Amino acid sequence: MSLEQPVALITGAGRRFGFALAQQLLAEGYLVLAHYNSSKAGIVELEQQGAIGIRADLTDSTAVTNLIDEVQRCTKRLDLLVNNASCFFNNATVDADPAALAAVFQVHVQAPYQLITALTPLLQASGQGSVINITDIYTESPSTDYLAYCAAKAGLANLTQGFAKALAPQVRVNGIQPGPILFLPEHDGEHRQKVLAETPLHVEGGLEPMVQAVRFLRDNPFVTGEFIKVDGGRALMI
Repeated sequence: MSLEQPVALITGAGRRFGFALAQQLLAEGYLVLAHYNSSKAGIVELEQQGAIGIRADLTDSTAVTNLIDEVQRCTKRLDLLVNNASCFFNNATVDADPAALAAVFQVHVQAPYQLITALTPLLQASGQGSVINITDIYTESPSTDYLAYCAAKAGLANLTQGFAKALAPQVRVNGIQPGPILFLPEHDGEHRQKVLAETPLHVEGGLEPMVQAVRFLRDNPFVTGEFIKVDGGRALMI
Protein backbone atom coordinates (compact mmCIF):
# COMPACT_ATOMS: atom_id res chain seq x y z
CA MET A 1 0.00 0.00 0.00
CA SER A 2 1.29 3.44 -0.94
CA LEU A 3 1.29 6.03 1.85
CA GLU A 4 -0.72 8.23 -0.53
CA GLN A 5 -3.32 5.59 -1.42
CA PRO A 6 -6.74 6.44 0.06
CA VAL A 7 -8.24 3.81 2.35
CA ALA A 8 -11.90 3.00 2.99
CA LEU A 9 -13.57 0.70 5.50
CA ILE A 10 -17.08 -0.42 4.53
CA THR A 11 -19.15 -2.51 6.91
CA GLY A 12 -21.54 -4.93 5.31
CA ALA A 13 -19.53 -4.93 2.08
CA GLY A 14 -20.43 -8.42 0.89
CA ARG A 15 -23.74 -7.63 -0.79
CA ARG A 16 -26.07 -5.01 -2.22
CA PHE A 17 -25.00 -1.38 -1.61
CA GLY A 18 -21.86 -2.21 0.38
CA PHE A 19 -20.64 -4.45 -2.42
CA ALA A 20 -21.41 -1.89 -5.15
CA LEU A 21 -19.67 0.87 -3.21
CA ALA A 22 -16.61 -1.31 -2.58
CA GLN A 23 -16.33 -2.04 -6.30
CA GLN A 24 -16.56 1.66 -7.14
CA LEU A 25 -13.92 2.66 -4.61
CA LEU A 26 -11.58 -0.08 -5.82
CA ALA A 27 -11.99 1.29 -9.34
CA GLU A 28 -11.05 4.74 -8.01
CA GLY A 29 -7.81 3.41 -6.54
CA TYR A 30 -8.78 2.92 -2.91
CA LEU A 31 -7.52 0.23 -0.65
CA VAL A 32 -10.87 -1.18 0.49
CA LEU A 33 -11.20 -2.95 3.82
CA ALA A 34 -14.37 -4.93 3.21
CA HIS A 35 -16.11 -6.03 6.39
CA TYR A 36 -18.59 -8.87 6.31
CA ASN A 37 -20.25 -11.36 8.60
CA SER A 38 -21.87 -14.05 6.43
CA SER A 39 -21.80 -12.77 2.82
CA LYS A 40 -18.50 -14.43 1.95
CA ALA A 41 -19.18 -14.92 -1.78
CA GLY A 42 -19.24 -11.19 -2.45
CA ILE A 43 -16.11 -10.69 -0.39
CA VAL A 44 -14.23 -13.32 -2.40
CA GLU A 45 -15.07 -11.36 -5.54
CA LEU A 46 -13.92 -8.11 -3.94
CA GLU A 47 -10.69 -9.74 -2.75
CA GLN A 48 -9.99 -10.81 -6.32
CA GLN A 49 -10.21 -7.11 -7.22
CA GLY A 50 -7.77 -6.11 -4.48
CA ALA A 51 -9.90 -5.61 -1.37
CA ILE A 52 -9.01 -6.97 2.05
CA GLY A 53 -11.88 -8.92 3.56
CA ILE A 54 -12.33 -8.81 7.33
CA ARG A 55 -14.97 -10.91 9.03
CA ALA A 56 -16.64 -9.76 12.25
CA ASP A 57 -20.00 -10.32 13.93
CA LEU A 58 -21.04 -6.78 14.83
CA THR A 59 -23.46 -8.07 17.45
CA ASP A 60 -20.40 -9.05 19.51
CA SER A 61 -18.49 -6.10 20.95
CA THR A 62 -15.35 -8.21 21.28
CA ALA A 63 -15.54 -9.04 17.57
CA VAL A 64 -15.86 -5.32 16.83
CA THR A 65 -12.72 -4.70 18.88
CA ASN A 66 -10.95 -7.38 16.86
CA LEU A 67 -12.15 -5.72 13.64
CA ILE A 68 -10.69 -2.44 14.84
CA ASP A 69 -7.39 -4.14 15.66
CA GLU A 70 -7.26 -5.66 12.17
CA VAL A 71 -7.95 -2.31 10.51
CA GLN A 72 -5.16 -0.75 12.56
CA ARG A 73 -2.81 -3.50 11.43
CA CYS A 74 -3.73 -2.95 7.79
CA THR A 75 -3.37 0.82 7.59
CA LYS A 76 -2.09 3.95 9.29
CA ARG A 77 -4.76 6.16 7.69
CA LEU A 78 -8.46 5.97 6.97
CA ASP A 79 -10.03 8.33 4.47
CA LEU A 80 -13.56 6.97 4.50
CA LEU A 81 -15.58 4.94 6.99
CA VAL A 82 -19.02 3.82 5.81
CA ASN A 83 -21.20 2.28 8.52
CA ASN A 84 -23.50 0.32 6.23
CA ALA A 85 -24.04 -3.05 7.97
CA SER A 86 -27.63 -3.64 9.03
CA CYS A 87 -30.07 -6.13 10.49
CA PHE A 88 -33.78 -5.77 9.94
CA PHE A 89 -36.30 -7.35 12.31
CA ASN A 90 -39.99 -6.65 12.78
CA ASN A 91 -41.73 -6.26 16.13
CA ALA A 92 -42.75 -9.91 16.37
CA THR A 93 -39.16 -11.08 15.94
CA VAL A 94 -37.60 -8.79 18.55
CA ASP A 95 -40.49 -9.40 20.97
CA ALA A 96 -39.91 -13.15 20.76
CA ASP A 97 -36.11 -13.09 20.79
CA PRO A 98 -34.11 -10.86 23.15
CA ALA A 99 -30.97 -11.58 21.09
CA ALA A 100 -32.63 -10.09 18.01
CA LEU A 101 -33.58 -6.97 19.96
CA ALA A 102 -30.01 -6.61 21.23
CA ALA A 103 -28.61 -7.20 17.75
CA VAL A 104 -30.62 -4.33 16.26
CA PHE A 105 -29.05 -1.83 18.64
CA GLN A 106 -25.59 -3.41 18.64
CA VAL A 107 -25.29 -3.37 14.84
CA HIS A 108 -26.79 0.07 14.27
CA VAL A 109 -25.59 2.00 17.34
CA GLN A 110 -22.97 0.26 19.44
CA ALA A 111 -20.73 -1.01 16.63
CA PRO A 112 -20.67 2.34 14.74
CA TYR A 113 -19.90 4.10 18.03
CA GLN A 114 -17.00 1.74 18.71
CA LEU A 115 -15.67 2.04 15.17
CA ILE A 116 -15.84 5.82 14.95
CA THR A 117 -14.36 6.32 18.40
CA ALA A 118 -11.46 3.90 17.97
CA LEU A 119 -10.65 4.83 14.37
CA THR A 120 -10.73 8.61 14.84
CA PRO A 121 -6.90 8.82 14.93
CA LEU A 122 -6.70 7.08 11.54
CA LEU A 123 -9.41 9.36 10.13
CA GLN A 124 -7.48 12.37 11.40
CA ALA A 125 -4.22 11.02 9.99
CA SER A 126 -5.63 11.04 6.47
CA GLY A 127 -6.08 14.81 6.62
CA GLN A 128 -9.51 14.47 5.01
CA GLY A 129 -11.29 11.80 7.00
CA SER A 130 -14.99 11.31 6.35
CA VAL A 131 -17.59 9.11 8.03
CA ILE A 132 -20.85 8.26 6.30
CA ASN A 133 -23.55 6.47 8.27
CA ILE A 134 -26.38 4.72 6.44
CA THR A 135 -29.54 5.45 8.40
CA ASP A 136 -33.11 5.29 7.05
CA ILE A 137 -35.97 7.57 6.02
CA TYR A 138 -37.97 6.00 8.87
CA THR A 139 -35.73 7.55 11.53
CA GLU A 140 -37.93 10.65 11.38
CA SER A 141 -41.29 8.92 10.88
CA PRO A 142 -40.96 5.45 12.40
CA SER A 143 -42.83 2.44 11.09
CA THR A 144 -45.04 0.91 13.76
CA ASP A 145 -44.12 -2.55 12.43
CA TYR A 146 -40.37 -2.07 13.01
CA LEU A 147 -40.16 -0.04 16.21
CA ALA A 148 -36.78 -1.28 17.45
CA TYR A 149 -35.16 -1.04 14.01
CA CYS A 150 -36.37 2.52 13.52
CA ALA A 151 -35.27 3.52 17.02
CA ALA A 152 -31.81 2.04 16.42
CA LYS A 153 -31.45 3.86 13.11
CA ALA A 154 -32.57 7.06 14.85
CA GLY A 155 -29.82 6.44 17.38
CA LEU A 156 -27.32 6.19 14.53
CA ALA A 157 -28.65 9.45 13.12
CA ASN A 158 -28.12 11.11 16.50
CA LEU A 159 -24.58 9.70 16.66
CA THR A 160 -23.97 11.19 13.22
CA GLN A 161 -24.73 14.68 14.40
CA GLY A 162 -22.97 14.22 17.72
CA PHE A 163 -19.75 13.00 16.12
CA ALA A 164 -20.00 15.73 13.47
CA LYS A 165 -19.73 18.28 16.28
CA ALA A 166 -17.18 16.36 18.32
CA LEU A 167 -14.76 15.53 15.49
CA ALA A 168 -14.85 18.82 13.57
CA PRO A 169 -12.86 20.28 11.95
CA GLN A 170 -10.56 17.32 11.30
CA VAL A 171 -13.23 14.74 10.41
CA ARG A 172 -16.59 15.21 8.72
CA VAL A 173 -19.55 12.97 9.62
CA ASN A 174 -22.71 12.71 7.52
CA GLY A 175 -25.53 10.30 6.80
CA ILE A 176 -27.57 8.88 3.94
CA GLN A 177 -31.24 7.95 4.34
CA PRO A 178 -32.16 5.38 1.68
CA GLY A 179 -35.66 4.56 0.54
CA PRO A 180 -36.72 1.91 -2.04
CA ILE A 181 -33.27 1.47 -3.55
CA LEU A 182 -33.25 -2.25 -4.22
CA PHE A 183 -36.05 -4.62 -3.28
CA LEU A 184 -35.21 -7.85 -1.50
CA PRO A 185 -35.88 -11.21 -3.18
CA GLU A 186 -38.68 -11.91 -0.70
CA HIS A 187 -40.59 -8.78 -1.74
CA ASP A 188 -43.42 -9.97 -3.97
CA GLY A 189 -44.95 -8.05 -6.85
CA GLU A 190 -47.82 -6.71 -4.76
CA HIS A 191 -45.43 -5.28 -2.17
CA ARG A 192 -43.25 -3.69 -4.84
CA GLN A 193 -46.21 -2.10 -6.61
CA LYS A 194 -47.52 -0.69 -3.33
CA VAL A 195 -44.16 0.84 -2.37
CA LEU A 196 -43.59 2.35 -5.81
CA ALA A 197 -47.13 3.74 -5.90
CA GLU A 198 -46.31 5.54 -2.62
CA THR A 199 -43.01 6.86 -4.00
CA PRO A 200 -43.35 10.12 -5.98
CA LEU A 201 -40.78 9.13 -8.62
CA HIS A 202 -42.47 5.69 -9.04
CA VAL A 203 -39.23 3.79 -9.65
CA GLU A 204 -36.84 1.52 -7.78
CA GLY A 205 -33.75 3.66 -7.35
CA GLY A 206 -30.96 1.13 -7.85
CA LEU A 207 -27.55 1.36 -6.22
CA GLU A 208 -25.90 4.05 -8.33
CA PRO A 209 -27.81 6.95 -6.68
CA MET A 210 -26.46 5.76 -3.32
CA VAL A 211 -22.92 5.66 -4.67
CA GLN A 212 -23.40 9.18 -6.04
CA ALA A 213 -24.55 10.37 -2.60
CA VAL A 214 -21.39 8.92 -1.05
CA ARG A 215 -19.27 10.75 -3.61
CA PHE A 216 -21.00 14.04 -2.82
CA LEU A 217 -20.59 13.71 0.94
CA ARG A 218 -17.02 12.52 0.57
CA ASP A 219 -15.94 15.23 -1.86
CA ASN A 220 -17.74 18.32 -0.57
CA PRO A 221 -15.44 19.76 2.10
CA PHE A 222 -18.06 22.10 3.60
CA VAL A 223 -20.74 19.57 4.57
CA THR A 224 -20.91 17.88 7.97
CA GLY A 225 -23.72 16.75 10.25
CA GLU A 226 -26.11 16.46 7.31
CA PHE A 227 -28.32 13.77 5.81
CA ILE A 228 -29.21 13.09 2.19
CA LYS A 229 -32.43 11.27 1.43
CA VAL A 230 -31.98 8.91 -1.52
CA ASP A 231 -35.55 7.72 -1.70
CA GLY A 232 -37.36 8.98 -4.80
CA GLY A 233 -39.36 11.28 -2.53
CA ARG A 234 -40.83 8.45 -0.46
CA ALA A 235 -40.17 10.23 2.85
CA LEU A 236 -42.74 12.80 1.77
CA MET A 237 -45.40 10.10 1.84
CA ILE A 238 -44.78 8.26 5.13
